[in-house]
Amino acid sequence: MAIDSAIFRRSELLLGDEAMKHIAQKRVIVFGVGGVGSWCVESLVRSGIRQLTIVDSDRVCITNINRQLMATTKTVGQVKVEALKERLLTINPKAEITALQQIFSAETADSFQLETYDYIIDAIDSLKDKTTLILLACQTKAKLFSSMGAALKLDPTRIKVTEFWKVKGDPLARALRNKFKKDKVFPKRKFLCVYSDELLKNLGQNSTCGTEQCMCSKAKSGPGDQRLLNHEWCSSKAQINGTLAHITAIFGFMLAGLVIQDATKL
Repeated sequence: MAIDSAIFRRSELLLGDEAMKHIAQKRVIVFGVGGVGSWCVESLVRSGIRQLTIVDSDRVCITNINRQLMATTKTVGQVKVEALKERLLTINPKAEITALQQIFSAETADSFQLETYDYIIDAIDSLKDKTTLILLACQTKAKLFSSMGAALKLDPTRIKVTEFWKVKGDPLARALRNKFKKDKVFPKRKFLCVYSDELLKNLGQNSTCGTEQCMCSKAKSGPGDQRLLNHEWCSSKAQINGTLAHITAIFGFMLAGLVIQDATKL
């Protein structure tokens, strides 16, 4: 028995052979592989997705370890998408993983060829770039699934899925809607979001790690694209909020679940 067939025996037992073939044929692109996106892609590959593109400009910071899948004391400083790709290929060596250390923005959007994918996963933090991705993704035939804010949450039972315009209690969704209204440009179709209406306050004081391993904008060297060394690492962000692994992982797993659920509709 081929290794890739053996890996998915339990999945095939539940879903059937035809469904697994459908899953293997789907092309997925995930924007942002941090606390949410990293768990999403892990679940996708373990569920049988074999054609996957992962996009993120950052390197692993020691402050990522508490919630990001590929972040460990051994991967600090590595390019996130490369560290994650290495892990994913140990799960399924035959998976086709394209790792892009790039920034998604209005200026770079055309290079990603969104129209060539079956599923687009939005796990972007930046409001401006998230808005751009949503608008462009909704112009393609691909299914879009989007993550709202996963920070400042503790209660996993309050995580839900609903259509974007029905999301309540989430500041990021509210900011997106306000931006669409201000710009008078709206998504051309509906899409599902993972969100939580819980909103806690930061109780601690320190936003940076305070160690030499902090991969923030003061770093002057590092692997990967040198032009990205000063791009939005942890301590250069305007606001940093507390985040926990069980929340970000559930967000990511729910996004992956939406993909697999849709891909198995025969």
